[in-house]
Amino acid sequence: MKKNTLIGLAALGALSMAGVASANDAVCGLDNGQVATGAPIKVGGIYGNAAPGDFSAAVDAAKAYFKCVNENGGIHGRPIQYLVENDQWNPELAAQAAAKLVNDEAVVAMVGNSSFVEMSVNAPMYSANGVMAMASGCAASECFESPNIVSTNQGPLPSSVGAAMYAVEELGATNVSCIGMAIPSVGNWSCGAVQGYMESKGLNGSFVLLNPAAPDVNSALLEAMASGADSILVNLPAGLGIAFLNAAEEQDLGAAYSWTSSTPLYDTSVPRALGDYWNGKLFVSAELTTIDGTGPDNQNWLNVMDAYAEANDPRDTFAQSGYLSAKYFVKTLNAMAPSEVDDRAAVTEAIQSIKGYTSDLMCGPYYVGKAERHMPNHAGIIVEIRDEAFHVVRDCFEYEGPYFQPILEAEKALGLR
Repeated sequence: MKKNTLIGLAALGALSMAGVASANDAVCGLDNGQVATGAPIKVGGIYGNAAPGDFSAAVDAAKAYFKCVNENGGIHGRPIQYLVENDQWNPELAAQAAAKLVNDEAVVAMVGNSSFVEMSVNAPMYSANGVMAMASGCAASECFESPNIVSTNQGPLPSSVGAAMYAVEELGATNVSCIGMAIPSVGNWSCGAVQGYMESKGLNGSFVLLNPAAPDVNSALLEAMASGADSILVNLPAGLGIAFLNAAEEQDLGAAYSWTSSTPLYDTSVPRALGDYWNGKLFVSAELTTIDGTGPDNQNWLNVMDAYAEANDPRDTFAQSGYLSAKYFVKTLNAMAPSEVDDRAAVTEAIQSIKGYTSDLMCGPYYVGKAERHMPNHAGIIVEIRDEAFHVVRDCFEYEGPYFQPILEAEKALGLR
């Protein structure tokens, strides 16, 4: 089903104004207005902030939600101590951060993790230590193909496949070139799934991967053009994606191809940064619902951010995801016996038992289960950039392709389909 919902810059700008809502507008945890006391429950989070980008939005939102929870009864009356580390996109630092949080601090779980590298490095360590990571900004394959990591965000693979589906079904694409990052288990994994989807439809697909240390957008553009593609899919962090599209604009390629993107370009800064040239030409796959949605969770997320986050903390898809992971974590622990919330094994068991959590922020149910892989979020929306705004042109739809078959089968076994 198609819609034409306008998400204008005025509305988007309003999302960045902290201090508008009072603490009373935010509903968190037990929502009893009582400040949590006693021994804190330690929870960890790891994010990446360095080249190729800042992925701190998810942990910022989780932190805001936990602050709100601590003012509203905590976990059975006890506060959450949220311990956060920046891996700086460095595998060695990512491993050190996880060791500090899991071994030294003895956190009961990880919440809000958002990084290109930390999941690839730490997935075996989480499994070995029996700790669950309720992530929010997954990007690498290990995040979705490991037993102890589950995320509210989709990551680049589903988001890119959704963009490719729209290019084929609505824009007439027959040959899609996916532009990604040459980061292990990221670019080849996500753009490879786009290629797999195209081939499953009897069509053509290819991909070009940029060196994250020295990305050459012009060379990548030329390689995509040489592939014979009639559609180009930008699967890059927002800043680099804008640079790539600027290079395409310089060659006036807007009408020569159809243009789609994975979620990172669904960012409040993008429509104005790209300007009028891309009006009606660029379609972005969003892994959660619109950032100005009127549903109760989206409105509560905004209230929480206004009351408890910093003024410059992003109000974007990754912040929505961080809020949702934190909310689901708190809901799960408050349903446990108070004597068990310090027991990592009991917390892991409770998280793995999550089934059928729903929110207006996601197109489908959130669940975990005991499985070798987790990808509960594999449906999204498509927005078009037009008139310095985002317009919804396709509502929630399920993604297709060979990659999703085992996930769908697991959902059937859990009674979710």
